[in-house]
Amino acid sequence: MSSLFHMNYTSPELPNIYIGRLASSPIGPLWVAVSSQGVCMVEWEMPEADFIKLIEQRYHVRVIHDESRTLEVINQLAGYLNATRRHFSLAIDFSGMTPFQVEVLRLTSQIPYGETRTYKEIAVQIGKENAARAVGRVEATNPMPLIIPCHRVLGSDGALHGYGGPGGIKLKAWLLELEKSPLK
Repeated sequence: MSSLFHMNYTSPELPNIYIGRLASSPIGPLWVAVSSQGVCMVEWEMPEADFIKLIEQRYHVRVIHDESRTLEVINQLAGYLNATRRHFSLAIDFSGMTPFQVEVLRLTSQIPYGETRTYKEIAVQIGKENAARAVGRVEATNPMPLIIPCHRVLGSDGALHGYGGPGGIKLKAWLLELEKSPLK
C-alpha cells in the first residue's frame, strides 16, 4: 500500500460503550455495560481492565467508565438484589447475537418473577423441541444475567443445573429464594 492511501484514509470512529460498577450487593460487586441501544453486559466482579478487554473483544468499541450513563441499570440491579424491585424496565442491546440467541433470551426475559421454566419448555416455545441443550448453551452464555433471568430456567427434571455466577448453583438457588420473598 502506498503512503498516499494511508494519508487519505480515516478510520470510522468506534462507537462507545459505557461501564459502571455496583460496588456492593448481596451477591458481591457487579459490572454493567450500556451501549446506545441499551444494556449489553452484566458481569460478576472482575478487575476493570479485564471487563474492558472483554467488552472490546466482543463489540469492537471504545469503552468509557461513566457511572452517570449506567446509574439507572445499577439502581435497578440494586433494587432487585435487595428485594425492593421485581421487574427491570431497561432497553436491551441484543447486537452481536444470532437470531436463535435473541429468541431464547427474549423468551427468558418474559418468565415472570418467582416462576421457572425448563430448557425443554423454551425449546418447544420456539418450535425446536429437540433443542433443549442449545437453549441451555444460550442461557449459559447470557451476557446480561439477572436482567435476563437465566436463573429461572431449570432442567427438565426440575433440578438446578449450572449457573455462571460466583457460587454457581448455590447462587441460582439464592436468586430463586429471593424471588419467593415479599418486597421490602
